[in-house]
Amino acid sequence: MTRAVIYLLPLIFIFFTIADAKRTFPLPRPQPLESFKVNATQNGGSCSYTVSIRTSCSSTSYTRDQISLAFGDVYGNQVYAPRLDDPHSRTFERCSTDTFQIKGPCTYQVCYLYLYRTGYDGWKPESVSVYGYYTKAATFFYNVFVPKGIWYGFDFCNKRVSVSASA
Repeated sequence: MTRAVIYLLPLIFIFFTIADAKRTFPLPRPQPLESFKVNATQNGGSCSYTVSIRTSCSSTSYTRDQISLAFGDVYGNQVYAPRLDDPHSRTFERCSTDTFQIKGPCTYQVCYLYLYRTGYDGWKPESVSVYGYYTKAATFFYNVFVPKGIWYGFDFCNKRVSVSASA
């Protein structure tokens, strides 16, 4: 009996070591999207969103760049927020979190988010979180400098659902 225990102890140790090991997976990286179109024709300010943007501690000390944001759901509902920046209030300073209240059309679960930057200072967001009454919080992790003059971000919508106009 003791001989069996001696052989089993190392196997049990290996099993629990492997079972308890933390698995780390690389986070998806933001991507440029040249074909992205802002849907500025949508009516609405019927839903409110809180957008929280954390600027990385390795960003420039502050930016005077113009920062815009667009996010939406799989059904084509899109919220567009032009010019979140405010150089006079020192928005987007290094190691800071800025919170914005944005009104737009109601969405289902937010599954894509893009940032657009123009200017010469540069800016490195760490993360962007969107909170809405009808949707669960969605956080997008950047932690890279946003390139100038192109929509840059994430699209986690598995597939776009087309909604028939005759519905």
